Amino acid sequence: MSDNTDMSLNTETPVRAQAKTEPATESIAASDQPETAGQGPSGLASAQSWPNASRGKRFAAMMYEGVLLFGVVFSADLLFDVLSQSKHALMLRPERQAFLFAAIGLYFILCWYRGGQTLPMRAWHIKLVNAQGYKPTLKQLFWRYVLLWPIPLAGMALIYALVWLTGWPAIYMFAIVTPFLVFIPSWFASDGQFLHDRVIGTRIADIPEHLRRAASQKKSS
Repeated sequence: MSDNTDMSLNTETPVRAQAKTEPATESIAASDQPETAGQGPSGLASAQSWPNASRGKRFAAMMYEGVLLFGVVFSADLLFDVLSQSKHALMLRPERQAFLFAAIGLYFILCWYRGGQTLPMRAWHIKLVNAQGYKPTLKQLFWRYVLLWPIPLAGMALIYALVWLTGWPAIYMFAIVTPFLVFIPSWFASDGQFLHDRVIGTRIADIPEHLRRAASQKKSS
C-alpha cells in the first residue's frame, strides 16, 4: 500500500513542477518578441519609445515617393480617360482632378493602414504610428491625407499670384517645391513633426536598429 502511494506522489511531483515552469517560459518567450506598432493595447508592446524620424529621412522618402506617384497618377489618369472617353487632359478637368485626388488618397491610406509604411518609408526604415505607438485609425489616416494638402496648395496659390503680378510664367517651375513646404512648421515644433501629424495625433517614427536586424534575420531564416 505504501509503495503505491509513494509512486502516485512521485508521478504528481513532475507534473506540478512542469506547471510552475510553463508561465515563466511563456513570459520569457513574450519578452523576446520585438516591439511592433499596430497590435493595439492587447499586443506585446507599442512603438511609443521609438524616436521621431529625422527631417532628412522624411525628405528622402518624399523624394522617392514622387517617383512612385508618377506611376500612380499615370495609371489613374489612364483609367479616367478610358472610363470617361476623354480625348485630352483638358476635358472634364474638375472631374479629373477629383478622381486623381481620390486615387492618390487611396494609395496612401491603404499603405498606411496595412503596415504604417509606403515603399519609400520602408526603404528609409520609418513608420507612421499614433501617439500611443500603435496603428492609426482609418479616421486618422483619412484626415492626415486631407490635412497634408493645405500648405502645398497655399504655396501654389502664391505662385499663381506671382505669375499674375509679374507676367513671368517661368515662376511656375517653383511648383515642384510646394510639397516640401510642409517642413516649414516642423522647424517651430519641439518634436519636429509635421503640422498635420500634430493636429490628428500621429507621428513618423524611426524604427530602431535592433528591430531592423531582427526583421532581416527573420526573413533570411
